[in-house]
Amino acid sequence: MSPPPPTAPKKPEWAPRIWEGCNLYAWLRLLLKNRCAVNWRYWYIAVIVTFMATYNTLMRVIQEIVYFRRLRNTHITQPPIFILGHWRTGTTLLHELMIQDPALGYPTTYECMFPNHFLISEGFFTKYFSFLMPKTRPMDNMKAGLSRPQEDEFALCMLGLPSPYLTIAFPNHPPQDTEYLDLRGLSESRLASWKNGLLGLLKRITCKTGKRLVLKSPTHTARVRVLKQMFPGARFVHIVRDPYVVFPSTVNLWRSLYRSHGLQVPTYEGLEEYVLSNFQRMYERFDEDRPLLDDAHFYEIRYEDLVQDPVAKMRAIYEHFQMDGFEAMLPNLNAYLAEVKGYETNKYQLTSEQRWRIEERWRGYLHRYGYEKKETGAGVDA
Repeated sequence: MSPPPPTAPKKPEWAPRIWEGCNLYAWLRLLLKNRCAVNWRYWYIAVIVTFMATYNTLMRVIQEIVYFRRLRNTHITQPPIFILGHWRTGTTLLHELMIQDPALGYPTTYECMFPNHFLISEGFFTKYFSFLMPKTRPMDNMKAGLSRPQEDEFALCMLGLPSPYLTIAFPNHPPQDTEYLDLRGLSESRLASWKNGLLGLLKRITCKTGKRLVLKSPTHTARVRVLKQMFPGARFVHIVRDPYVVFPSTVNLWRSLYRSHGLQVPTYEGLEEYVLSNFQRMYERFDEDRPLLDDAHFYEIRYEDLVQDPVAKMRAIYEHFQMDGFEAMLPNLNAYLAEVKGYETNKYQLTSEQRWRIEERWRGYLHRYGYEKKETGAGVDA
């Protein structure tokens, strides 16, 4: 049984489908892999995406010509900071807090939705077309906007790289590209292609910002081994949260994305199992890879502690990594916290069966991070 929707669900706002940022290769790959199984009511969207994919491809060619020399001479000299954690554990909040540091860069929503040409188009579109974006995210009350930080995983999708996120487009089909959650079992050529895609994206963002990047995609939690190989000096901040909150909130996340960006009318069949199994796989890989990280390059934090005293926790992260700039970012940090003061999380009610499945399937996480003692049937906030 799926958890009920959040209390007092908000009326969904119209927004462009994320697939409108695809290039032609990415779009045709997605369509052909799913046998063009677009629901009849969404065929007009497929037509729009096809037009946009053609436009994105042409714009990409122009960008590569205009920025050829600058990109060739752009190097990632400062290792990125990766925010790790399962969906709905507070990774977005932590990302928002960290980018209050003016010395740090990040992928914006526009850059992740239009990674094929943002270097030549972002300024114009963010100035004149921001009204197309909803003010808040569809799955919660967090603010949204073209200039706000976003998951780089979406950009990889738009560039044509395989990703589990492609499941959003055809939610009634089996999960897409599951092997790319942890990059295990890929051939050398496929892994090299993925690495080149990520590196190319980060070089373009670095070309624009010239700053050390803070990156947040929950999928990276299962990719520590590869990310460590690509960026030996990278820092990793891992955030954890009460699984009894994470589970229903993640189910609601995928429901919301399937409704907002799917090309089929979703049935949600097998969704709870998808969430349970993805979590298990993610943390099996994370536990395997954690010993590869030097303690000086790794920091772990609980969401509950972060929201209780965000300034102290951010200070602790900076001190642990021996990073400069905390005092310089403090005014921005306090201003952001004042802006989001009063933010309310969604509320869910778990059934006894759902609680049992969480306890059975995520036992190791519950024990390791101290989330075992919960009253059966209690409501949870997410």
